[in-house]
Amino acid sequence: MKVLRTPDKYFANIKDYPFEPIYTSIKAKDGTKIRIHHIDEGPRDGPILLAMHGQPVWSYLYSRMIPFLVKAGIRVIAPDLPGYGKSDKPASREDYSFQNQVDWMGEWLKENNFTNLTFFGQDWGGLIGLRMVAQDPDRFIKVSMGNTGLPYNPDVPQEIIDKVKEFRASDLKLTPMTMQKEIMQMDGKSLSKDSSTAFHPALKFMYWQKFTWDTTNLPVGFVCSTMMEKRSKLSMLIHHTFISLDIERFYPFASDLIKAYEAPFPDPSYKMGPRAMPSHVPSIPDQSLEEQRKAREFFSTWDKPFLSVFAGDDPVTNGIEQDVLAMCPNAKRAPHIGGGHFYQWTRPKELSTLLINFIKENK
Repeated sequence: MKVLRTPDKYFANIKDYPFEPIYTSIKAKDGTKIRIHHIDEGPRDGPILLAMHGQPVWSYLYSRMIPFLVKAGIRVIAPDLPGYGKSDKPASREDYSFQNQVDWMGEWLKENNFTNLTFFGQDWGGLIGLRMVAQDPDRFIKVSMGNTGLPYNPDVPQEIIDKVKEFRASDLKLTPMTMQKEIMQMDGKSLSKDSSTAFHPALKFMYWQKFTWDTTNLPVGFVCSTMMEKRSKLSMLIHHTFISLDIERFYPFASDLIKAYEAPFPDPSYKMGPRAMPSHVPSIPDQSLEEQRKAREFFSTWDKPFLSVFAGDDPVTNGIEQDVLAMCPNAKRAPHIGGGHFYQWTRPKELSTLLINFIKENK
């Protein structure tokens, strides 16, 4: 396995990320060493929150929440998934299978011997983290998650599977602007439950899957900015023009957020994680099907505290909440706080407050 490592100099000027880096080396199945980065903030004797990010972000996403959590006496551990942030970046699409990612982060968890954890995951952080809980439950005392789930789709009609595969292989070229339009038109239906063929969620999510894979120099900063910052149409149009002309590196108005999310990727070869991972979301049956079934079966009998914390206005994942509550009968539903898909950034105080109360409350 070929692995890339982002030089430290690319993170030198990241604003509002003053955290000391901690590195753990794990071995992949083929023997390749992968260095995984995490931050560990707050009192050593405080209750521990394991906070996991998704695609295409990194632990920088939690930088606005950490001050609120630490002030409340919470110890926050936030890793960068392989392929993101300061962690090593496997260079091949095949490296990023769902199972590989669960295995990598499971090894990281064991190497650090973290226990008595409250888990919180969003996006891919939820998909991977919930599987980690299911395979090593004694390390966790509580589970919380939002804007994510455990998709399980054994009964997707063959018609849908064929349409998705045909679309992914087509010559259609999606741009950041057309992709943004498609995201906003998603109706929030679950990736797990929809019996119709005309409006099946896999037919919506395939646009994101195709865009990320086909775009060699995926505009990670632009994508994150459109979902986390208030931008005028003119600002987005100008930025999009720079991207279309392949001169984004000269874009003069990049915000601190854009710079932070482009920092891990010195050149397009480092972006395989953000490009490959959407295609591994099991919106149609794939090699993860049996392990997903086992994990969902595990949570059907989970008797420890479980909190579902969805934004309520995320067009990508809204409908998944009902599936999560059905999967885990012991789950409680938190009030919706808004903030869209990346509400860790847009609603840091509100989300932190919900998690602090959950961590500190008695069973």
